[in-house]
Amino acid sequence: MAKESMKAREVKRQKTVLKYAAKRKALKEAGDWEGLQKLPKNASPVRLHNRCKLTGRPRGYMRTFGVSRVIFREMANSGLIPGVRKASW
Repeated sequence: MAKESMKAREVKRQKTVLKYAAKRKALKEAGDWEGLQKLPKNASPVRLHNRCKLTGRPRGYMRTFGVSRVIFREMANSGLIPGVRKASW
């Protein structure tokens, strides 16, 4: 489990990116690089990092399901993800 502060930090970054998205776009189109540098660092979408929605794990993230590989396997084995089952041949 990730610390709650790490999860909260990611949520805060997402809000900041959304808040400044229009302003970033306008500054980029105008070519105002100095104006872009004056924006907060966390306003850049590059600083976002995908985390598991349940545990906050930063690695092994499966984008289509929004969870880490560990949680995905547990959920798939218990039948919580429709259409997913363990392969056997």
